[in-house]
Amino acid sequence: MNTRKREGFALLITLSVLSVVIGLTTIMLGYFNQVREDADTTKALIQSDVYYADMVEQLKRLKGKQFARLYRSPLSLRSEDGRFVLNMYCEPIVKGININWLGFENDTDKQALFAQAQGLFDFIVQRYTIEDGDRLLEMLNREIKGGNKYTKKAQSRLRQKNGIITYEQFRDIIKRYEIEADDRSIAKVPWKNYFSFSPSAKKINIDFASPELISYLFDIDLASVKEWAALPKDEKISLRQFVENNGGNYQEKKDLFSTYQSESRCRVGFGMGKDHYRFSFEFIQGEAKYFEFYGKH
Repeated sequence: MNTRKREGFALLITLSVLSVVIGLTTIMLGYFNQVREDADTTKALIQSDVYYADMVEQLKRLKGKQFARLYRSPLSLRSEDGRFVLNMYCEPIVKGININWLGFENDTDKQALFAQAQGLFDFIVQRYTIEDGDRLLEMLNREIKGGNKYTKKAQSRLRQKNGIITYEQFRDIIKRYEIEADDRSIAKVPWKNYFSFSPSAKKINIDFASPELISYLFDIDLASVKEWAALPKDEKISLRQFVENNGGNYQEKKDLFSTYQSESRCRVGFGMGKDHYRFSFEFIQGEAKYFEFYGKH
């Protein structure tokens, strides 16, 4: 083998080794970045637990109307240098008709609740031209009554009991229906404006009900309800007076309503370094439940 051929062969070996080294370096850097990201996520999870514990202790001190003020004025904290940022938004869990009332069809003591849920479901099917309302209702009832589950297995805490207890759980069912029925109209429904998702609630927190729900409950033009809802507090008449002024029957529905404030779902966002993280939890009858850490966003 002449000198030129040997040099070419050596160069080929050198380039092959170099490509392997570069490939291994890339892989190792990927592992390093993943380990570092996992470490950051772990620290953020620990910090979330600290914030969660402190917030729950403070929420236990709130009473009645103090919750209403929290709902209307989200908590936002930020240090002057911007190194500490925390935002907390809470809302009442039951500000719509409980989707789980659909499961009371055969419960003689709860027929009034079933009728409200079924009536609203039928209204939505017609109003938003859902193509296969019967199939959607079947899927919802299976989840409510503990039959075949349509939620993701990863959502383990959602599978601990019967019922649809979060919007996320409900959304999974809607997505599966949309794919199965090829029904794009389902995506146009503002579900959270009509339904709530609670394992036990038997009332609606009417103070925070949406204009869409009020319009449905009292058969009042939606534009009129939105106009009333947008008025400043000092210019707004009570819901009862508004309904009666517009020909509705408030008395007929009043047993559905409650102003009880202490069932909340809170979402928290905070900064750590250059990243931001989120978690949520529910505060029901003085107890915190269903902590979920969502990681970086």
